Amino acid sequence: MSHEPGRESADGVVGVYLTFPDAATAEGVAEALVAERLVACVNVLPPVRSVYRWDGRVVREAEVVAWAKTTRGRLDALTAAVEARHPYDVPCVVAYPAVGGSAAYLDWVRDEVAPAGGPQDVASDVSSGVPEEPAR
Repeated sequence: MSHEPGRESADGVVGVYLTFPDAATAEGVAEALVAERLVACVNVLPPVRSVYRWDGRVVREAEVVAWAKTTRGRLDALTAAVEARHPYDVPCVVAYPAVGGSAAYLDWVRDEVAPAGGPQDVASDVSSGVPEEPAR
C-alpha cells in the first residue's frame, strides 16, 4: 500500500463525493467528466435517502451518490463542470484526500486525469463499459 500523507501538491489524489437527483443525471455528468479527463472514474451508487435542511424546512428525498477519483490539480475544473451541468442550485461537491492505497491505482488516477499530451486514452468496450486492458 502506498501512503499519500502530506501529498498536497496538484497531483495528490482525492475522492469527490457528489449527489444527484437521479441515476440518469449522475451517469450523464459522470460520462462528461471522464470524457473531459477531469476524473479517472466515477462510481454511481444505488439511490439513498437524504435528510437535510433547505429553505428553513427539513427535507427527505431520494438521491443518487457518485464517488469520483481525480487529483487536487483538477478539482477546480471538476467542480465548475459539475456546477454547470447540475440541476441543483447548490450541488454537493466535496473532496476528500486519499491518505493511502494501491500505488498502481493512485498512479492510474493521476495518468487518466493528466492534461492533454499525457497518457493516451484507454479504449473502452462499449458493450460492457469496461475499459480494455492497456498494452504494457
